[in-house]
Amino acid sequence: MLLLSPLARAAEGVDISQAHLESTDDGVKLSATFAFELNRGLEEAINHGVPLYFTTEVEITRPRWYWFDEKAITESQTIRLSYNVLTRQYHAAILGRLQQSFSSLDDAMSLIRRPSRWLVADKSALKPGAVYSVAVRMRLDVAQLAKPFQVNAINNSDWRLSSDWKNFLYRAE
Repeated sequence: MLLLSPLARAAEGVDISQAHLESTDDGVKLSATFAFELNRGLEEAINHGVPLYFTTEVEITRPRWYWFDEKAITESQTIRLSYNVLTRQYHAAILGRLQQSFSSLDDAMSLIRRPSRWLVADKSALKPGAVYSVAVRMRLDVAQLAKPFQVNAINNSDWRLSSDWKNFLYRAE
């Protein structure tokens, strides 16, 4: 079976090259860049019509000396990567907003590696001048796969693709 190949190498993981928050008129946006390659097993899956879901998560907390940290914001954005065998086009869709078609897998992956800045908090959600701790990570979201692939993903290291949490501080404006 295509997804159980014992010779397929394990996923190496996702590196977060850069991540920061920007204050805009709309609110606070996350800008991030990820560095990773799809392993052979995931490339075979996408080229055989199995969509892949990449989820970026951000958590913004405000440290408090007298109690647990205040969890101010928890947001996520999922990008669905699929391949249409008939048109030989790759499609990358930010769920609920944007869909683009690409002629090559590398071009489609560029949208996943460098997603557009997205709104993670309204201006009123963060207190001006307060310092917040921000944590960002990206992962292949196997929970959104069809059930047969979810079972396979549990037992196959090809489907374990994620980054560690990247932490940094942000002073709200």
